[in-house]
Amino acid sequence: MKNLFMVPLLLSQAVFSQSVSANLDKSVKEMLSTSNALAANLSFYVADENGNLVYEYNGNKGLSTASTQKIFTSAAALETLGENYQFKTTASYSGKISNGNLDGDFYITSNGDPTLGTWRYENYKPENFKQQLLDAIKKSGIKKISGNLIIDDSYFDFQSTPGGWPWNDLGNYYGAGTFGVNWRENQFDININGNQFKSFSYDLENVNWINELKTGGSSDQSLIFTAPHSETAMINGTLPAGKVTTVSGATPNPPMQLALEINKLLSENGISLSGKTTTYYNEKIAGKSVSKAPTQNQIFEYKSPTLDKIVFWFLRKSINLYGETLIKTMAKEKRNNPSFDTGVDFLKDFWKSKGINPMMINFADGSGLSPQNYVSAKAQVQALLYVKKQNWFDAFYEGFPTQNGIKMKSGTIKDSKSFAGYQTSKSGKNYVFSIIINNYQGGSISNALFKVLDNLK
Repeated sequence: MKNLFMVPLLLSQAVFSQSVSANLDKSVKEMLSTSNALAANLSFYVADENGNLVYEYNGNKGLSTASTQKIFTSAAALETLGENYQFKTTASYSGKISNGNLDGDFYITSNGDPTLGTWRYENYKPENFKQQLLDAIKKSGIKKISGNLIIDDSYFDFQSTPGGWPWNDLGNYYGAGTFGVNWRENQFDININGNQFKSFSYDLENVNWINELKTGGSSDQSLIFTAPHSETAMINGTLPAGKVTTVSGATPNPPMQLALEINKLLSENGISLSGKTTTYYNEKIAGKSVSKAPTQNQIFEYKSPTLDKIVFWFLRKSINLYGETLIKTMAKEKRNNPSFDTGVDFLKDFWKSKGINPMMINFADGSGLSPQNYVSAKAQVQALLYVKKQNWFDAFYEGFPTQNGIKMKSGTIKDSKSFAGYQTSKSGKNYVFSIIINNYQGGSISNALFKVLDNLK
């Protein structure tokens, strides 16, 4: 008798699933029939919480994901590094301290903490770090440094940005590279009145500006161009006339920026420095040799927020710096080679081991900023289904924003948009989905995709 009662229930579920599938198909065809989608490519995949297919359109087709790429990076990091993983920044010295004089060099080094000097977390702001460092220096008895102040940024290799990132993105805040020592999320802000600089969020040292801004329009249409380790920066495009606009850029040399701020901190507190202020890679660029930070004589250790807190902001605010740091961190810790190529290979191998066809995850970076990422909607759904079964799922899920009434991560690059996430319908059906569209020109891409996804509500 029990099996007899199950038959109508199963039939009802099947009819309902077919109805949702039909509605999705209708909405997809309507969207793709518009002039804005004339040359567009779409990959769309919907499954129920058990992984059963509900609907797909080119589900295996690899497209540029934009920031939904962060799904793969954050999940792999949570599993391989652990929710409680913390980055560390230390201070140490060479030589010896005698009567308040350090007869040697003073070092700051890190294993790539992307939150060092951030403003997003309580008790982790730049002032907190600098005050704790100053307290440690005073406790050590150092009142004078006869040697150099060196930021040892050698933990990662010299390449700070993935090779596939567009030049137009590199100088803007979302195109900030990742260094062995990061500082203030490698971002600076400029307050600009019309086309004239008014103030910076902090003194950006050793950078010469070429200002080609023009006034016009009603919105920020400016672009900042900086390159890692370069002392020349340019800004062009247009900003509205008669009002102050805040524009954010990528700091060209964050380790050196930190070095100069620590130098100032020492000076303001009566601690003299006889030698120069520099970084490991600055010395390498100049053709000089410099020792790495000693592992002994450590006077200070500063830990980042735990990884679950970092992943929250990584997903919620789509911070590309965090993604590329996680790529390099996994490469360093799991394969002892902190290059982007090694990190990307590790990420691909991780998801291949979870049963995803490697042909559907052609990664280029950890954040999705590169248009050379080619990933299918089906692969993203498979990753989301895997994550849902893990004991760290809550830390992952919490970072997803709610958009259009749906808990989902979004991604945006030129003429491309993606959404991926989880949705419970009014009938109680749980869906896992990914939708990626490339080369949708004109109109609102988001609204077009929202109309399709409304069928899951």
